[in-house]
Amino acid sequence: MPLVNLPAFAPDLIADLEKLGTERVDTPVIQPAEPFLDMAGEDLRRRIFMTESATGKSLCLRPEFTIPVCLRHIETATGTPRRYAYLGEVFRQRREGANEFYQAGIEDLGEPDVAQADARAVRDALTVLANRLPGINLSIVLGDQSVFEAVVAACGLPTGWQKRLVHAFGNQAQLQKLMADLSDPAPSGVFGPEVERLAILGKLDDEAGLIAHIDETMEATGYSTNASRSPADIAKRLREKMELANTRLDSRTLGLLKEFLALELSLAEAPQALAAFAGKAGLSLGEALARFESRVAALRQAGVDPATITYRAAFGRPLDYYTGLVFEIEGNALVLAGGGRFDRLLTLLGAKERIPAVGFSLWLDRIASVKGAAA
Repeated sequence: MPLVNLPAFAPDLIADLEKLGTERVDTPVIQPAEPFLDMAGEDLRRRIFMTESATGKSLCLRPEFTIPVCLRHIETATGTPRRYAYLGEVFRQRREGANEFYQAGIEDLGEPDVAQADARAVRDALTVLANRLPGINLSIVLGDQSVFEAVVAACGLPTGWQKRLVHAFGNQAQLQKLMADLSDPAPSGVFGPEVERLAILGKLDDEAGLIAHIDETMEATGYSTNASRSPADIAKRLREKMELANTRLDSRTLGLLKEFLALELSLAEAPQALAAFAGKAGLSLGEALARFESRVAALRQAGVDPATITYRAAFGRPLDYYTGLVFEIEGNALVLAGGGRFDRLLTLLGAKERIPAVGFSLWLDRIASVKGAAA
C-alpha cells in the first residue's frame, strides 16, 4: 500500500497525458541499480535507496522513470517512434518532504524531427500544468548542453578538459572550480608522483619508450599476468594526465567562456545573441546553433511564445544522461516540471541502434502544494 496519498487530480492528469498521443506504461518499483549509478548523475546517486537480491545483485527503489521506461522499451523490442506516459511513485532521500512521492510524465522515443519533439515536450509539460493550475503564473527556463559543448570544443581545449567541463554543466560550483583550475598556473605536484617521476626521466615525451618502460615494470613486478589494461592503455592515460594538468586557459579564452555562461535573456532573442557571440569570438558553433534556431521556430509553430521563456546559457539539470535541451517550469517558486533530451541513453542501456529521445517529469506533490495554496 502506498505510504503517500495520490493527489485527487492524478486521474485527470494521466488522462491529459494519454490524450497527447501516448501509451500508458508502468515499471517495477525494484530496479537494477547499475544504470542509475552509472548514468543518473552524482546528485541522484547520493539519494538512491539501495538494496540487493538474494544472489547479491545490487538493486534500488525506483528513483526516477526515464531509465526504467527506456529499459522496458529495449526489453520489449518495441519499434519507434513511441510516446510513453507514466504515473507512479519514486523514492529518493530528500532534505525536505517525503522520501516517497509521485511523478508523472512523458518519454518521447525515436522521433526523427528533433526540433519538433523538443518543442512538443515543452508545450505538453506546460499544457498539463496549466490545466491543473489555472491562473497560476508559470515560468520556463531553458538551457542547451549541446551549445555549451560546441563552445568548449571551439575553444580548442584538450578532449579530457572538454569532458570535464561538459560533465560539470549545470553545476555552477563545480564548473567555476574547474575554470579556476584552468586559469591558475600549474602548481608543483599537480601531475601525481608517478607522472612527475616519468616526466623527470624524460619518458613522457617518447611514447614507444614509455610503453616499453611500463611493460618492463609490469613484467618485473608480476603485474602483467593480472593486468586489466595494456601498457599502451596505461601510457595513454599517463600522457592524458600530463596534458590535462599542464593545460591552462589564456585570459581571452577564459573570458569567452565566462561571457557565454553569463548569457541570460528571452529565448526569442537568444539565437541572434548566440550568433553575435560566436561571430565576435570567432567561434564556429555550426550545427549546435542551427539546431537551437530550429527549436525556437518549432516552439512558435507549437503555439509556445519563445518570448515567454528565459534562455540561460549556464542552465543544466543534475542528470548525466542529458545531451541537448534541458528545461524546468516553475510555479510559486517551486520546480513543477523538468525535462530534456537524452539521445545517448538508450544506446548506453543496450539498444542496438541510436534512438533520439526527449521527455519530462512532473512533481505531483509540488503541484498539489501550489494548487492547495491557490484554493
